[in-house]
Amino acid sequence: MTSSTAPPPAPSDGPGGSGAPDRRGPLRRLRARDREEAHRAASPLELFFDLCFVVAVAQAGIQLVHAVAEGHAGEGILDYAMVFFALWWAWMNFTWFASAYDNDDVLYRVVTLVQIAGVLVLAAGVSRAFEEHDYLLVWLGYAIMRLALVSQWLRVARASEGPERATALRYAGGVLLCQVGWLGLLFLPGDVRPWWFLVMALLEMSVPPIAERHRSTSWHPHHIAERYGLFTIIVLGETIAAATVAVKSGVDENDALGELLPIAAGGLLIIFAAWWVYFAVPIHGHLRSNRQAFLWGYGHYLVLASAAAIGAGLEVAVEHTVGEAHISTLSASAAVTLPTALYLLTLWALHSRYFKRGIGQQMVLPTTALLVICCTFLGDWAVLAAGLVCALSVVAGEALATRRTAGRSGAAPRTV
Repeated sequence: MTSSTAPPPAPSDGPGGSGAPDRRGPLRRLRARDREEAHRAASPLELFFDLCFVVAVAQAGIQLVHAVAEGHAGEGILDYAMVFFALWWAWMNFTWFASAYDNDDVLYRVVTLVQIAGVLVLAAGVSRAFEEHDYLLVWLGYAIMRLALVSQWLRVARASEGPERATALRYAGGVLLCQVGWLGLLFLPGDVRPWWFLVMALLEMSVPPIAERHRSTSWHPHHIAERYGLFTIIVLGETIAAATVAVKSGVDENDALGELLPIAAGGLLIIFAAWWVYFAVPIHGHLRSNRQAFLWGYGHYLVLASAAAIGAGLEVAVEHTVGEAHISTLSASAAVTLPTALYLLTLWALHSRYFKRGIGQQMVLPTTALLVICCTFLGDWAVLAAGLVCALSVVAGEALATRRTAGRSGAAPRTV
């Protein structure tokens, strides 16, 4: 993902050269799809893939809640970052591969279902990774997903020649080598594992730039933007679900509806604002080259991890309010405000700022993030205050965009 120019449209197996997958047989050559293909949208298989991944994201969030509520925030955040990286990286690699090569034949579907099985194995091992630092199931689930992807790249290599074949083989070889390297998490001493994880994560992220240094894959900008947006929606939906269950438990077990209402209201406002600001701009037009896509795609690790962490933070805030969390009010508030601020700042840096005009619009999200952090010190009202700040930032962004549009001839993009 490092080339500054897109490759010419690749040959298609589809009838008439449309770039769409050819459905005339159960097994077909895995050839590149056309980057200029019209009306490209996420497939039902991709949506199913996302929903299964969120099962593992939910497990990571649950374990993060337990760690923070018990006063082990540092250790819990580190474990969460490691597990979430495995989930995000496997999801991201599949997403970009599918954008370029999805031919929807029987073998492609079966291999994708194998990857889904891998993420479910990984999800089963999340609690042991957090509680016992036993990464065997996490490694096994990750290995299933990665080896399945290797088989897809080998299919591409078999159906291609020249630079495209070399790119596919570099991907397959890089993924295999990294998978061997991840064995270190099973055998290295506990104090070395975080550093080994950092090394391996950097090696994993170096595979796409190395593999595509001579030829870019034909990913579809609109399809990629839609896939990331859909996964963000699913993660935010999981955040709402987790917070709802926490509030329900608090009400049923502790009869604390009055105390929990500010958290519920503030949490909803935060999540609604998180959705609003993400979809306020049409980001696919910005993804014109591999360099831009590389930064945008990799940066979503922080966007998605922080979005999921907001839900965990709301659960921690609920547990603290009903007396089940062994942490201070400040820590409980920070569990919500810090991931919210990180989400807003990362989202601004990745794509919102490219559509803003003038210092006023540029400062909306960074200022909101700063004010959300300040809300941490407002005690029991911190979450509600953070939610109100986020809601007001949406109003301010819309007002600034409307004023600028009214002052110019012609329409301008909405830039919350």
